[in-house]
Amino acid sequence: MSNFYSLQTVGSDGAEVQRWHELLDRLLVTDLTGKFLDRVLQIPSYRQASLPTSEIRRTAVTSFAALIQSLRHGVDSAGMEAERLRIATDVGVSRARAGIPIESLMSAIRLDFSVLWSELTAHAEEADAALLVRHAETVWRVVDSYASQTQAIYMAEQQRILNEATAIRQGYVAAVFGPVNPTTEMLDRVANELGFRPDTPLDVAVAVGAEATQLRVVIAHAARRGYEIFTHPQGDALVAFWPVDERPGSAVRESAEEIRRLRCGLIENVPGLPALASSARIAGDLARLIDDRDEKALTLKRAWARIARMRLAEAGIPIAADVDTALARCGGAERERLVEAVRAYAVTGSVGAASEQLFCHRNTLMNRLRRFRELTGIDVMIPDQIARLIVAWS
Repeated sequence: MSNFYSLQTVGSDGAEVQRWHELLDRLLVTDLTGKFLDRVLQIPSYRQASLPTSEIRRTAVTSFAALIQSLRHGVDSAGMEAERLRIATDVGVSRARAGIPIESLMSAIRLDFSVLWSELTAHAEEADAALLVRHAETVWRVVDSYASQTQAIYMAEQQRILNEATAIRQGYVAAVFGPVNPTTEMLDRVANELGFRPDTPLDVAVAVGAEATQLRVVIAHAARRGYEIFTHPQGDALVAFWPVDERPGSAVRESAEEIRRLRCGLIENVPGLPALASSARIAGDLARLIDDRDEKALTLKRAWARIARMRLAEAGIPIAADVDTALARCGGAERERLVEAVRAYAVTGSVGAASEQLFCHRNTLMNRLRRFRELTGIDVMIPDQIARLIVAWS
């Protein structure tokens, strides 16, 4: 196998296989992860790195789950191979981007073996000694091959980092995002260098901070499938763009779907290179407007009101200060009910649907909307008037 050794029929007697699986069943991923974290955070490079502990914990959980499954007899399927390769890519890319030295990464991964083996021996009985001896090499092989795969991906990502800093192509890309609008001739040269026409429709995504690492993981996956997603660093943000390709099964379509599941700003179907920089700025604004409500990419369709609120605030234009003042005249409980009614109506556009959402009678909802109009002067039945609230409360 290219990535992990198959579990050989070491002691393939049915009773022995059953006992081995019983020992594996006693391994709790949460316990393994906790003990791994206690030890890996003693490695200076991990303790001092910008990599969050939550990220180390996340990849440890997925790694241990895959390793345990790999140690079972008869289950080393192609699907498991793909899962382990996905985890190795995730770990290799994120550690390279965090500046973790390769020696520290290998030390951390080999802790997987010692933690796994310690837990196995802790759950075993004296009668299991021969069983453990017969499986020791297999446990080491599985962990060592995982380490080798992660090392290869790490080295490839390090090379990618160097390429990003030095490649001529990045100079062309930087020209698109520079302070001076590129000429038509320059855009033609950039498009030729990148391999598509200047008017080719593009998608552009921007991820900020920790989310940028996840975007780079998707970019690495695309590269492994033979497709390049172009990137441009901007401070703490990463801009990624690619020609639109909606053909079923295409590598870029699969990568675009992965990006849509990330917490990033996303502008789709940009009309070519001339509009790329301005679209990337909007995508960057969207990325910085992401909050706890958002579990996937933020688009203009979903967040136009937030963008409008940000633009008005930047211009110093109050959006709904008069509404806040008017609502301050009523009690806290009444204010909460009125705002709740208006929000429900704004989302549904229907008195009936809003009343069902709030579990109240239609007349009750209408009375609250009428009371809101009396206090604020805003009739939420009129689109021009409720639009101001949609923006203010976005």
